[in-house]
Amino acid sequence: RCQVHFLRNIFTTIPKKNSKSFREAVKGIFKFTDINLAREAKNRLIHDYIDQPKYSKACASLDDGFEDAFQYTVQGNSHNRLKSTNLIERLNQEVRRREKIIRIFPNQTSANRLIGAVLMDLHDEWIYSSRKYINFDK
Repeated sequence: RCQVHFLRNIFTTIPKKNSKSFREAVKGIFKFTDINLAREAKNRLIHDYIDQPKYSKACASLDDGFEDAFQYTVQGNSHNRLKSTNLIERLNQEVRRREKIIRIFPNQTSANRLIGAVLMDLHDEWIYSSRKYINFDK
């Protein structure tokens, strides 16, 4: 689950006024790279705010989706980029951009071939880039 969208979902359940401390505390949880420290911070936050009616729904939402939002930490800090769906969204955008050029495909195989070519191009770009998206060496 994308942490950005998860945060947005939590923040829609609380009032905008007088909730700055809660918002900052929730954002602070998502800065942890160690899931155990993040769990402790989440439990403290829920303990502090669960009794307040305006935060009860947000606390329940945080508790329900927390493990899904932190799945990338199971493999360690080398997969930190997986906390956002930006890579997938960018990939889909590139496929759509190339698909719009062709417009009509003669058959399913040609569409699959185009998508495969896009995936191979992006794979090469990610592998040989100086900016590592995911570190597979660890």
